[in-house]
Amino acid sequence: MENKKKDFSEWYNEIIDIGQLSDKRYPIKGMNVWLPYGWKAMKNIDRVVRENVDIKDFQEVSFPVLITRDMLMVEFEHIKGFENELYWVTKGGKEKLDIEMALRPTSEAAMYPMFSLWVRTHADLPLKIYQIVNVYRYETKHTRSFIRIREIHFFEAHTAHRNHKESEDQMAEYMDIWKKISSALCLPFHVDRRPEWDKFPGAVYSLAFDTALPSGRSLQIGTIHQYDDNFAKNYDIKYSDESGQAVYAYQTTFGLSERLLAAIIGIHGDDTGLVFPPEVAPFQVVVIPIPSDNSEQEGFIRSVCTVLTDHGFRVKLDNRDAYTPGYKFNDWEMRGVPIRIEIGGRETVERSVTVAKRTSRGRQKIEFKELVPGILRLLQEVKDEITARASKKFLELSRIDRSVDDMKTYEGISLSGWCGNRECSDTIEKETEKVVLGINVSNAGDAQCIICGKPGKIASFSRTY
Repeated sequence: MENKKKDFSEWYNEIIDIGQLSDKRYPIKGMNVWLPYGWKAMKNIDRVVRENVDIKDFQEVSFPVLITRDMLMVEFEHIKGFENELYWVTKGGKEKLDIEMALRPTSEAAMYPMFSLWVRTHADLPLKIYQIVNVYRYETKHTRSFIRIREIHFFEAHTAHRNHKESEDQMAEYMDIWKKISSALCLPFHVDRRPEWDKFPGAVYSLAFDTALPSGRSLQIGTIHQYDDNFAKNYDIKYSDESGQAVYAYQTTFGLSERLLAAIIGIHGDDTGLVFPPEVAPFQVVVIPIPSDNSEQEGFIRSVCTVLTDHGFRVKLDNRDAYTPGYKFNDWEMRGVPIRIEIGGRETVERSVTVAKRTSRGRQKIEFKELVPGILRLLQEVKDEITARASKKFLELSRIDRSVDDMKTYEGISLSGWCGNRECSDTIEKETEKVVLGINVSNAGDAQCIICGKPGKIASFSRTY
């Protein structure tokens, strides 16, 4: 396997292939095939997302994939931001359609005509829905699995509220939800307020969750957007308040994608292979039999698997006869399973299991009667170790830079003073190839712009994917 530190790009592509996460050989560029192991991981990420939004009273929906041109054109600023990325459907069979339709790039234009029907009085608010679907964008840059593709596995939450304050409260709730999701995935991040020219089309402001991959480039792994009543005015989303007056609703959105899986692969993986956080690992525990003459071994292995499965662990019994235990050890280490259990004749006699963690060397014994609390403890240790390593790496990949020359020599995210003027950020980009991600909310503070010297704020600058 390619050395991760030496050539991250090659390592990333190779681990996706040998880890059997997706297959990019599908004949349409940027539309890859999810393989079973990768799909299990993505579905577990979806589960974590669902659990954290469901508890906040969001309701899951599923909207059609097609949006008419008329629906899209209602919010011109919105469509202008996507017009070069749309896939158009112009025929139904052999007949040319009277109205062209696009595959959704995101779902504002699909959902908000329905919002205008659903929202009538203040009693209908807040309205909080989400869906996990595929969206389609004609990506013209170099495609990369899970990072820059044309068919995107996408979570999007949309809300409507009575006023600006309640929509701002929703933005704060998004932050709380995101912190829980990122904790489960062990992903470090900065919050950056995107500049005016890079905010989501139609938004008042956009906050992005940016992390850093080992190459030093930043990766946007989530966004939240404050729309105020911009979309409501265009899609006529109004409600009657307590006095009977018609008032436009205030709206927000929250978006995540399969880039979460890309971040898990890139940040947590090592030269041995994948490293999955326990909460989203396709399998949390792999059980590997060690051949022996003990006639009770098979029954004991079944008992171990049954106990773990009954307690909610995702367990894989590797009983492939064609491979040696050593081969299986290496294979499942490469696949990033958090816990490996070995059971041979000795373990069967002792009514114990031999356990190894993906995050450290060495083995330990757990008695059968302590199996469940023992595995719970080890999974928590694995999570803590993955989180600590990721946080340490993230700190190493972001620093304060007080001049353009400092930024040039640093591969990671530069935190530097910026006045907010586009001319200054363009100058930085021209000289360093680093674009402004926005004002760094996570490291808020005043700072002098490193280009013009005017008062400004600490901003994030980085090469991006």
